[in-house]
Amino acid sequence: MSVVALVGNPRAGSRTLTVAVEAARAIGRRLGAEEPPEVVDLAAIASHLLAPGPYPDVEVALELVAEASVLVVASPTYKGTYTGLLKSFLDRLPPQALAGKAALPLLVMGDAKHALAVEVHLRPLLVELGASVPTPGLAVLESELPGLAEVLAAWADRVAPQTAAAPGQVFTGS
Repeated sequence: MSVVALVGNPRAGSRTLTVAVEAARAIGRRLGAEEPPEVVDLAAIASHLLAPGPYPDVEVALELVAEASVLVVASPTYKGTYTGLLKSFLDRLPPQALAGKAALPLLVMGDAKHALAVEVHLRPLLVELGASVPTPGLAVLESELPGLAEVLAAWADRVAPQTAAAPGQVFTGS
């Protein structure tokens, strides 16, 4: 079983990256993942994402996402939705590329008024790609970052049972 954190922040070393990696670790522990999560940080491949022709780093990232058992998809909230960088990457996946995978949408935001964006915008995109999205998405406010460990522990405790029971998932963890 593999857990992958897909991070759609165009800025390297972002808070979104931190939240995504910690969320992937938290869910992986509860699902009994033996390996730490893989991380696909789109900031590292952004310059190649829209270039013509295949690039090895983009192809590796697409493969990691397509082979994940559980995919934590994270983005900062830009203009009330996920980033164009994340959309550009996901648009490179073929139809139904995420079939048989559990996807957990996550948005980091500055204002609670954007909290529905995770359900209204990001969830449908993942479903369109064939993913099972067995739980509500996670909206993390920047003001919650000092207590991130507690926020993610409560989230992972709540979503791990539904994630493990998602169609196509077979987990042996606790």
